[in-house]
Amino acid sequence: MSTTVPVARVCSLHLYPVKSLAGVACDSAGVAARGLAGDRRWGIVDPTGEKVTAREAHGLLGLTASPLPDGAVRLTDRSGAAIRVEPPREAAPVPVSHRGQGTARPAGDEVAAWLSARLDRAVRLVWQDDESRRPIRPELGGRPEDVNSLADAAPLLLTTEASLRRLNEWLAEGGAEAIGHDRFRPNVVVDGETPFAEDDWDEVTMGGVPFRRTMVCDRCVMTTIDRETLRTSKEPIRTLARHRKWDGETWFGIRLTPVLPLLDDAVLTVGDVVRVSGRTAA
Repeated sequence: MSTTVPVARVCSLHLYPVKSLAGVACDSAGVAARGLAGDRRWGIVDPTGEKVTAREAHGLLGLTASPLPDGAVRLTDRSGAAIRVEPPREAAPVPVSHRGQGTARPAGDEVAAWLSARLDRAVRLVWQDDESRRPIRPELGGRPEDVNSLADAAPLLLTTEASLRRLNEWLAEGGAEAIGHDRFRPNVVVDGETPFAEDDWDEVTMGGVPFRRTMVCDRCVMTTIDRETLRTSKEPIRTLARHRKWDGETWFGIRLTPVLPLLDDAVLTVGDVVRVSGRTAA
């Protein structure tokens, strides 16, 4: 491997135990083949098994999922009402539409009723068990050894402070308000000096843990949902389309996957040095 070059430090880490629900910040997180330990192992489906995300059900972003020991999660709504859910390890797998997942294990009726009442539609919570193997699709940068959580295309998303500053400058030029990293739901936020330098980071080591970039992240309508009001606007997609559009998509952040095999004690911590040991044009 070529000599690594320190380019940044980890500013913050974020876990999203349930896909499309608000997550939590943490000081450190274990790293496994599927990404940060406990990240996006749960998802929401309708009674037919079709996935339900915040793209169409904005209310999901008004609920928070917090990790608990042994893979359990606590779901909390904005009134403070909460429910604890254990991984349904004994439940029979059911077909789900999370692409490449095939099946998942449904949680119980109690949490289904809790979620359905808050979304005003029938939904269920499902869990990706440890035996399931969801690949990263080759056209999205996957290799045969890679495995994914219920994340869209790769286990981790990284954004940088430098790129967000540049985006907010562009937003200000157009009279729009600044936004935060939460619009993009990154797992890892790092600092750095050059906006969008991460586009061509090929191999990245953080805190001694190696990662590989699978692709620059294409952005969708979820970024246009205000996290407080849950209302949509045209930003930041409109501004990204002016400055960061190619192949018919807008782009912000990079997707990463751990380089396997990992050490058993692999962990990321806020303050870790970020080193780049390869650059490939995006």
